[in-house]
Amino acid sequence: MAVEVRVLKEAAAGERRVAATPETVKKLLAAGARVQVQAGAGLAAGFTDQAYRDAGAQIDDAVDAADLVLCVQAPPPELVARFKPGAVLVGALHPQADAARAAALQARQLVAFPLERLPRTTRAQAMDVLSSQAGMAGYKATLIAAQLAPRFFPMLTTAAGTIRPSKVLVVGAGVAGLQAIATAKRLGAQVEGFDVRPETREQIESLGGRFLDLGVSAAGEGGYARQLTDAERAEQQRRLAEHLKGVDVVICTAAVPGRPAPKIVTAAMVAGMRPGSVIVDLAAETGGNCEATRPGETLDVGGVTVAGPLDLASMGAIHASEMYARNVLNFVSLFLKDGALVFDWNDELLAKTVWPERPAAGEIPPV
Repeated sequence: MAVEVRVLKEAAAGERRVAATPETVKKLLAAGARVQVQAGAGLAAGFTDQAYRDAGAQIDDAVDAADLVLCVQAPPPELVARFKPGAVLVGALHPQADAARAAALQARQLVAFPLERLPRTTRAQAMDVLSSQAGMAGYKATLIAAQLAPRFFPMLTTAAGTIRPSKVLVVGAGVAGLQAIATAKRLGAQVEGFDVRPETREQIESLGGRFLDLGVSAAGEGGYARQLTDAERAEQQRRLAEHLKGVDVVICTAAVPGRPAPKIVTAAMVAGMRPGSVIVDLAAETGGNCEATRPGETLDVGGVTVAGPLDLASMGAIHASEMYARNVLNFVSLFLKDGALVFDWNDELLAKTVWPERPAAGEIPPV
């Protein structure tokens, strides 16, 4: 019997993305699966129920018979309780961030694949949901900054005189930060990028930004920064505080999956910025890079606007869903073979992504 795949309608407030599109549904069907989509699952992302039907899926809210469940964010515990024991769940699950969520997944003995745990390797790039969604988040964060800023981004020559371009500093040069740099540059701003990893200089400069060198290098393993020493952090903060006095807009994007966001912009730095300056903290969901950030809020802090928007990728739901769905399809293709679920636990992408650990041989129920 063919694998039963369910595509969930997201339950999280404000979440507009969907884990499968009509395009990826067709490919799941071609792999031998039967696909059912919860009613309205893709509507907020521009994909109607009829579009899924036309692709070959059925529209059905039942989840109890699903062998493989696809989602964007982790489903609520009460929905997980309805899943078939031993079913496979794929999505950005973050089980360690919520004890009730983790307990619900374990209670149903689900084979959970939190895609944020996917190894960052060349082979995994086509499955990397963190990167694909960070690109949209960086783009949207820059547009929010431009909207909040009480000044133009580009240089303008008008009858009233010449207006200088805004000076934008992007903190963090991962995927989100590089997209923010590129977007701010396209909007005409004077752009700088800051990252403690020296290898990002070339990437920042390739996008037309200037690399802000604060004299501190913290290159680490796996493409992430190492922890700074107390002395390094103090020197970094001293130089950054002085530099921020001349910056109009700061876009914070520094984050490490599974850890609280590093505090880079202190309250004292914010106090030293010019009135009318703007900080958009893309890392708000994990605590923020700025001490003044409050997740989901936009505050006036001594004349400086500090915004902590949440779920930025969802603001670009159509393209974000298309990218996410392709990532999910590529990952699922590792174990969906000819209408059956076949797990090769010697494949590091499966073994290192499964949570809480790789099941022993024979623990996966036949499908």
